[in-house]
Amino acid sequence: MTGTLLEILNLLGKQAHAIDGGAARQWAETFTPDGVFRSPTYPEPVRGREALTEFAAAFAANNPRAHHVVTNVCIDREISADECHVKANLLIVRTTSSGAVAIDRVTTIDDSFVRHGGLWRIAERVVTRD
Repeated sequence: MTGTLLEILNLLGKQAHAIDGGAARQWAETFTPDGVFRSPTYPEPVRGREALTEFAAAFAANNPRAHHVVTNVCIDREISADECHVKANLLIVRTTSSGAVAIDRVTTIDDSFVRHGGLWRIAERVVTRD
């Protein structure tokens, strides 16, 4: 496994824990300052860290028992030493009030990663429902 893939896997794990744990600013900081999040679940793309922070805070407040499960992560295309495209599957799983587990969404995420300040960050995420 390459160093780049390990760094990206770590970032995606931290990102999932951040949004699920209500750490909205930490989640937003996994994106570049002008990062974009696009998902068919929401009417408009979310652009920039401030808007991303607000988005993550609202998600956590409205979904206190949700968990983002990221799997099948691969570097789909290496563009340069500082830019790559990553593809993964993302499931949003929820524990219901009865204690049962429900899968809310099964999606594919297409992330454009760039090095920003020496660290990998997401410049754009495009979510598609499977």
